Amino acid sequence: MALACNSGVRSLWCTLGLIWVTDPQLLCSLVRMSSPISMSGSHYRFFCESLKVTCISSQIIEPWRFTHLSASTSHLIAPHGGELIDLLAAPEKAAELKAHSREWPSWDLTARQICDLELLISGGFSPLRGFMTKADYEGVCHNMRLASGILWPMPITLDVTEEFARKLTPGSSKVALRDAEGVMLAVLHVEEVWQPDRAAEAKAVFNSTSKAHPGADYTINKSNPWYVGGRVEGLQAPSHYDFRTLRFTPAELRAEFVRLGWRRVVAFQTRNPMHRAHVELTFRAAKQVEANLLIHPVVGMTKPGDVDYYTRVRCYQLLSSKYPQGTQKLSLLPLAMRMGGPREAIWHALIRKNHGCTHLIVGRDHAGPGSDPETKKPFYGPYEAQETFKKHEADIGVTMVPFSMMVYLEEEDRYVPDDEVKKGDKVLNISGTELRDRLNEGRDIPAWFTYPEVVQELRRSFPPRAKQGVTIFFTGLSGSGKSTIANVLMTKFLEVGGRPVTLLDGDLVRKHLSSELGFSKEHRDINIRRIGYVASEITKNGGIAICAPIAPYDATRKHVRQMIETHGGFILVHIATTVEVCEQRDRKGLYAKARAGILKEFTGISDPYEVPADADVTINTGELSAEEAAQEIILHLEREGFIGVNRAGE
Repeated sequence: MALACNSGVRSLWCTLGLIWVTDPQLLCSLVRMSSPISMSGSHYRFFCESLKVTCISSQIIEPWRFTHLSASTSHLIAPHGGELIDLLAAPEKAAELKAHSREWPSWDLTARQICDLELLISGGFSPLRGFMTKADYEGVCHNMRLASGILWPMPITLDVTEEFARKLTPGSSKVALRDAEGVMLAVLHVEEVWQPDRAAEAKAVFNSTSKAHPGADYTINKSNPWYVGGRVEGLQAPSHYDFRTLRFTPAELRAEFVRLGWRRVVAFQTRNPMHRAHVELTFRAAKQVEANLLIHPVVGMTKPGDVDYYTRVRCYQLLSSKYPQGTQKLSLLPLAMRMGGPREAIWHALIRKNHGCTHLIVGRDHAGPGSDPETKKPFYGPYEAQETFKKHEADIGVTMVPFSMMVYLEEEDRYVPDDEVKKGDKVLNISGTELRDRLNEGRDIPAWFTYPEVVQELRRSFPPRAKQGVTIFFTGLSGSGKSTIANVLMTKFLEVGGRPVTLLDGDLVRKHLSSELGFSKEHRDINIRRIGYVASEITKNGGIAICAPIAPYDATRKHVRQMIETHGGFILVHIATTVEVCEQRDRKGLYAKARAGILKEFTGISDPYEVPADADVTINTGELSAEEAAQEIILHLEREGFIGVNRAGE
């Protein structure tokens, strides 16, 4: 097998006598002479006749591209479980698996499953070698221990539909795991298939079954009802085309630490943009333990509503100059967060341990999802994560660097932890909600809070609301007046100009987008989700989408709201016209047919309409004309800042 070593390869440590190979041709000769035991993507192990050579490569962007690094990383912290797992198959084995995959069932991975698979393959989840079997799963849920006894706080499971699960035979079935485009990433050797108690899992892992807790809600309401466990063999890592120079596998990051001469590394986990308080906190933490700093933000899945990672990474890149030269590094982590508070803090530490970090900053409410809107109480105590971490610190093997919330002392022009504030000190702080409000309204963001270059980057992604896209989503019974008001509203927007306007009327969408659908609950949900998707794309690109379906189901409306609010504004307008008035207006005779039983599953007669409790505007067309109703909506949009004067340039 011929391997091409580029001119950047200048060194290799050998395990016998620390032999230094400086000649690239000699290095290539050594590689060619060796017998490959495992030709994998993140580790290449070769055993020569007279000595053992270990070479760790960078992520393969070009075939067989090697980094300039050392093979001996014994002075770094050991991976969790003692071995950095690498699940990528050798090229010959990968080709063989791909050829046989025609005989196996395929599973299209969800976004979260792809994140989990990537960290399984690269060793970020060492010592795991695949998706958990039942014994590991139950041990983790109830005791934070794998069946082997090793500490592990978070279930890593492959959830599938019941229909798919029943096709599998434990012990013999293999599953081709594919991304959304059908690319085969790995094969799962099926060892166990079972139906878990997902509510019990959520309670055990997150201490919550609330829909307001992202981790619990996903487990109970969004994941599939059957789990498949077994060993994984990777064919290739998921493809990433963004920030490629910032994406390091555990092996690559460890090699980078060796190259830089770093022994003690403190990691900072974040899912938010960093401001002055974060820079001060991380600088203090690194200084306190005399360690180098790894900024290790999550770029997989975070809490719904978070700032997109593209914007965040551009902000992180602007901050490297704020630290002493040569003491800070930025690397991206493709993790799907669970927002699991105390357990997640331990999980974050183990992942960073696998990446070569010796310390982890654990702040206030680390990885917590905030408060439960029903009870008004936080899901976790402000320092519960720190307390839980401390109890297990010896088993974790990573030293916690605890920190309180940082606040700004105006008179002293500096940041301090809130537990160092003295009586009489004037403290300033801007919450995440206030920051979003200032961005939406185009108001000033003070220099004491963040850096001007970060503000500029945030404003690029989050312009004032008057420049954002917005969806006006009508809901109401047939004949309530939705389409008429929507048409009046569209005309008024077109009269003013400035943003493209699209009307997605229920009847028109049925004709052009959903002609194959019926009126069952399942088909109605599909229709509304299609409308929501189109509206989200219009909103994302700065336009105005006016949607006028019946949309009778609350859960589907909430899904559409969540889909759109990440890109811009969403205004839910409930046309609350009574069924009696709607029947009187019925020009098509639909209500009469429904009452006669000719039309089945007709909203308001034989199928329920769930009145929205979260409507932004409620209108009864029995009391208002179409033009008056449209004006009420325009006044609400003006109050919310989606139309009117843009103050950003003042």
